[in-house]
Amino acid sequence: MQQYVARRLLLAVPTLIGLTVMIFAIMRVLPGDPLVAFLDPGQMRFMSDEEIALIKESLGLDRPLIVQYGEWMRDVLTGSFGKTMFASKSPIIDIIRSRGVISAEIGIIGVAISWIIGLPVGILSAMRPNSVGDMFASFTTVLLLAIPGFWLALLILLSTINLWGYGPPIVGVHLWDDPWENIQIVVFPASVMGASMAAIIARMARSSLFEVLRENYVRTARAKGVRESVTIIRHALPNALMPVLTLSGVMLGFALGGSVAIEVAFSTPGLGRSLVEAALIRDMTVVQSLVLLYGIVFVFANLLVDLLYGWIDPRIRLG
Repeated sequence: MQQYVARRLLLAVPTLIGLTVMIFAIMRVLPGDPLVAFLDPGQMRFMSDEEIALIKESLGLDRPLIVQYGEWMRDVLTGSFGKTMFASKSPIIDIIRSRGVISAEIGIIGVAISWIIGLPVGILSAMRPNSVGDMFASFTTVLLLAIPGFWLALLILLSTINLWGYGPPIVGVHLWDDPWENIQIVVFPASVMGASMAAIIARMARSSLFEVLRENYVRTARAKGVRESVTIIRHALPNALMPVLTLSGVMLGFALGGSVAIEVAFSTPGLGRSLVEAALIRDMTVVQSLVLLYGIVFVFANLLVDLLYGWIDPRIRLG
């Protein structure tokens, strides 16, 4: 098992290095000049080339690309992630610390909701195919898959405001500062995210378990008189959960990174909203650091799934 873990960790290193290069390159080829966000276009017409050069120097835009990449990597490896280009020039790590906790709460609660709702629905549908409950579950899951998350978020937000005059807080509050207000901030986006992911989990669990229940070893267990609940839990479900676990790892990466559209729809003070705000003002340092953080979370979420694979199925880690 230790060799398997070491191999997976080593494979993650070139993935992360390639990710940093790709993010840095994309940020430099995107259209738009960061100076336009920093200065008024009308003001730039009356500035000399020397003044513009001094501003570029203060922002670090005059250095060679390889130097800019090296400085960014130094900031990433030291854990500071650099500073914002504009406004207060505050450390990006402060944004991650203040808003990352809220995004992490939303992601973890959303994934938990998806398993609590989606897995039982998928199991029951697979055990009673083509029943009324199965058809209702299939209709509901398809409906949730078809509805965009941001649209559902806006619908819930407008409904609560118009019917009860209530809107979730838009100021970030951590759980340890004010638990009740923190719950009000994360419950709506986490519920929307969890409902969308629950539909995916339910569909995958139903399909996977339905196939496993038709395998010979399940028929053999039933022929021996093993109770149906024991057959499902001990024999069928562990094998059926493998593709569900893979899918959950992908969704966990997206969820912990934060759903940008849902956070913006609810005005949630998370990393997704910070990413949009930084993109609007062309703050390349913040955008590339937050996108890299999302990538790191995604890579390690998939790494966690690989390790769980090896723990559940010895054939994988010994292969």
